[in-house]
Formats: sequence, structure tokens, C-alpha cells
Amino acid sequence: MKKIINSDKAPAPIGPYNHSVMTGDLLFISGQIPFNQATETLVTTGIEDEAKQVMANLEAILEAAGMTFENVVKATIFLTDMNDFATVNQVYGSHFSPASAPARECIQVVKLPRNVNVEISMIASK
Repeated sequence: MKKIINSDKAPAPIGPYNHSVMTGDLLFISGQIPFNQATETLVTTGIEDEAKQVMANLEAILEAAGMTFENVVKATIFLTDMNDFATVNQVYGSHFSPASAPARECIQVVKLPRNVNVEISMIASK
């Protein structure tokens, strides 16, 4: 059985999906882009600010599910430019302890929704 979990602190989905779906002990979080729900604007002030906003959106969804970044077991990072890897990696890494960081891959793609530069999805476990 699945349970839908959304957060009013993360941007509303722009398609037929929810922020996350809980099934058993696993939470599958849809990819998040650097949209600031409070200001209803895309963050476009540079890759570091974009990555920070993406992580804030993911954190809001984790909190809505009663979890933290410590519960994350897998992450996927999508970048439009692999030259941004070091900056995004630094922002992303600041949310995890190296000893318990999740599995992860980082993929360069041609284009992301709303022409953003970074999108991150996650899987978490209770």
C-alpha cells in the first residue's frame, strides 16, 4: 500500500506526480528543482544557490514524512553541465555525514524542466 506525502514548503508538482510516495519503509522523492515556494520564483542566481534551494525543497519533503537527510539511502543528481559538479557536490555533501552518506550517482543531461541547471531525487528509509 502506498501513501502520498506532499509538503506545502516545497514547490507544487508541475505534472501528474506527487512530492513523494511512501511504500513500506521506503520513501521515493520526486526530483526537485530550484523553485522557491515562498517567493514562487525559480532561483537563478548561480549553481550554488540553485543547489541550496533544491536541498531545501528535499528537506521539506523529508520533514513532511517525519524523516531527515540521515534517512536517505539513495540520491540521483542531474546536471546540465558537469563543470558544476564540484559546487553541487559541496552543497549536497554539507547535508550528510561522510560515514552515513547515501549511495548516489550524478548524471549530465541535455535539459531539465524549466531550463534549470540541477535536479535531485532521493530514496529514504525509515
